Amino acid sequence: MQSRNIEISVGAFILLGIVAISFLVIQISGLSFEDARRDTYKLSAQFNTVAGLTPRAKVMVAGVSIGRVTAIHIDPISVRAVVDMAIDKKADYLTTDSIASIKTAGVLGEQYVSIAVGGSEDILKEGDTIKDTQSAMILEDLIGKFVTNFSDKK
Repeated sequence: MQSRNIEISVGAFILLGIVAISFLVIQISGLSFEDARRDTYKLSAQFNTVAGLTPRAKVMVAGVSIGRVTAIHIDPISVRAVVDMAIDKKADYLTTDSIASIKTAGVLGEQYVSIAVGGSEDILKEGDTIKDTQSAMILEDLIGKFVTNFSDKK
């Protein structure tokens, strides 16, 4: 009888561990059940380089998350990276002269798309493209420029 209680306790403990690990995996990956229920519209933006930006990265305005990156692909005509974004319908204030830039959270943090809202009266609609963009800063390029400039001064 005591052996059976131990087996049930061990089984419950293992089940609890599996549930906890599953929860952590969902949290770390950025997935959530709320994402599937969000009412969104699609915007896109073209960048010269997206260096490190990944699908499911956040889209933010003034530090507040308003959406997610859904896909990244190459435009075969302009040979630029196209970033497709799902923006919350509540964010109906993005104007046609808004500026999208790729930023990094902290020194080595994750990359995200930051949108600076412009002053135009025209609002972006489903399927529109943000025309004014600033590509990601590549840390290796900055270090290379610093080293080159430093060695030229000697």
